[in-house]
Amino acid sequence: MDENVTYELSKLDSAVHFRASTSHVHHTWAKTFQSRPELYLRPQSLEEIQKIITLARRCRKRLVVVGCGHSPSDLTCTSSWMINLDQYSKVLNVDLTKNTLTVEGGIRLRDLNLAANRYGLTMPNLGSIDEQSIAGAIATATHGSSLKHGLMSESVKSLRIVLSNGSAVRCSAEQNTDLFRAALVSLGALGIIVEIEYQMIPACNIEWEQTLRPLSDILSEWDKDLWTQKEYTRVWWLPYMKRAIVWSATKTDNPIRQAESNWYGGSIGFHTYHILLWLSNYVPRILPTIEWFVFGMQYGFSDHSVSSAVEPLRTGLLMNCLYSQFVNEWALPLSKGPEAITRLSAWINGDEVASRIPFSSKNLYVHAPVEVRVSDASRNELRPYLDNTNPDGPTLYLNATLYRPYLQDPPCKGRYYEAFEWLMRDLGGKPHWAKNFSYTSQPEIAAMYGENLESFLRVRNEVDPEGMFLGEWHRRSIIPAGASNFALEEREVARTKARDGGQVWVGEIAEKRSGKAVSPSSSDESFSLMHGAEAQASVVLPRDVEEDTQGEKEDSEYGSDRRKHGNPREGVTGTKVFDKM
Repeated sequence: MDENVTYELSKLDSAVHFRASTSHVHHTWAKTFQSRPELYLRPQSLEEIQKIITLARRCRKRLVVVGCGHSPSDLTCTSSWMINLDQYSKVLNVDLTKNTLTVEGGIRLRDLNLAANRYGLTMPNLGSIDEQSIAGAIATATHGSSLKHGLMSESVKSLRIVLSNGSAVRCSAEQNTDLFRAALVSLGALGIIVEIEYQMIPACNIEWEQTLRPLSDILSEWDKDLWTQKEYTRVWWLPYMKRAIVWSATKTDNPIRQAESNWYGGSIGFHTYHILLWLSNYVPRILPTIEWFVFGMQYGFSDHSVSSAVEPLRTGLLMNCLYSQFVNEWALPLSKGPEAITRLSAWINGDEVASRIPFSSKNLYVHAPVEVRVSDASRNELRPYLDNTNPDGPTLYLNATLYRPYLQDPPCKGRYYEAFEWLMRDLGGKPHWAKNFSYTSQPEIAAMYGENLESFLRVRNEVDPEGMFLGEWHRRSIIPAGASNFALEEREVARTKARDGGQVWVGEIAEKRSGKAVSPSSSDESFSLMHGAEAQASVVLPRDVEEDTQGEKEDSEYGSDRRKHGNPREGVTGTKVFDKM
């Protein structure tokens, strides 16, 4: 090791812990991907986070921050260093004059809402689950389903981010504006978001109602009051039955009223549906019958069957994820919805001429439902650079979910997703950053975002010039084709099939001081210089990842909770200097 680096490491504060584990196996919630980081780090203070970044920079390591791992893509996979902020999750400030909570970046949405409720407040909007960390939710453009709301990041009033040189920088609409716009949908590529000031609303209940209706009714009311009659509305489209479940909700003063028990919310229905999906992997043509039976048992076999309940806003917006799944979700102008659904319906049901989709659907059967949601971020004056919503009006989200029964991939995945993504691009859509888009290239994404992507990359390269927070997913999705590798950027070197049917992802561990990359099995002598009561020496770990040997119990696996869907430093050095603190 270079003597200067050794000297610098020895000066790090030994009183600041370096909480590292070498036995962690990371997997996505759906177990679509897994990887084994060289170190798994769980800091509890800003100083610990800054120490991790300083060590990573000097040891030439990439850093990945992960929360619940709900994204089914390889976005969070690494063989380098992984940081989990679950122990950095305190409420820092409550301002009842502005109805804001300031929290540490690792707090999960459920805990943020529970803390807010103690002060008579709640989050104004949620996606389908509340398991994500607040930093992770905004980083991937998480949204709900309401034309009165945009992305969840629109409620962020300010944030604080630790950059690759260890500086903790505050930004907002008024301070470090470019960094703020980049950090609101950061894709984990800028630094570590450690603090967020979030806008709340008074705590309330919502009364929701869901109805099974013919698809023709949905399309005929699309441009009328389907999406505006109530504050929150989402639709689950059943393509073979040509029906849809319309769920809508509005705020209410009515007392809590529990929903009636539902079929696949119980043990028999849950496992029956799972077994039927597993059988469909071998006999795909039974999927239309499964759709009729399962959703008939769940929502009724007759049109206009209704169920309703009154719940707190913080739980009423959540839905049941059920099983491991791929999700391929796109945002497109709401006005394109009837055409998108009509063409995709034609293709799924075998009418390729009417669909105008240049892929065969012969003998292809898909899972249901297709989730349909909306938002409207076009009113926002300060939009994130990587906001995927329609800038000129309301946005529609179409989510083509494919279950992985007993962790087995469905046979329709490749052809379905290739056709689905083609149609979405044809209608001017953009992919949801956290989902499984696989047939859309970086040049196509660059054309979708234009100058906004260029602005994001400009800011990104200024605050992280060596690519400490970049990996293969970023290279594939947002880094311009032909651009040189960054010094600390991690590239994928292998991907193999795991025992459970997912993918084992292996990346290089870059060591650029010697001028070449070190293989994932290499150790790094610099670990012996790390200080702190919980620091561990590096060991050589096997890379055949098949079992989760992590010491700490984290998020529950799919299906275990049926309610879920389911001392600051100076400003950065380099091209641009952002304001301190």
